[in-house]
Amino acid sequence: MGEPYASQDDPYNLRSDGKPGVDGYLGDFRRGPAVFTLYSLGSHPARTPKITEYLIDADDGAGARECCRFTDDPEDVAEWSKAWAGDEWCPWILEQCRALIAEPDST
Repeated sequence: MGEPYASQDDPYNLRSDGKPGVDGYLGDFRRGPAVFTLYSLGSHPARTPKITEYLIDADDGAGARECCRFTDDPEDVAEWSKAWAGDEWCPWILEQCRALIAEPDST
């Protein structure tokens, strides 16, 4: 199976999971050469109370790659991709994401 491909005519980028980049988009931020984009993946209907899951993609120029998945449940632990697990930027990335969740990008 090949990688997802967005044609040059497509006005939207794809998320790391292959879905359109406009789906669940909350905003993005930059550090060094990397751009981090935050998406809401929706809530888990089986969990009470409803818990929202989030996806962070990182793009350093080579395309979006999954960086982390986390929820708004304070008891859940963020799941970092192998490339990011233990990185010194992780706490800062989550801090930026929580600010975007509080005030999503409206553009």
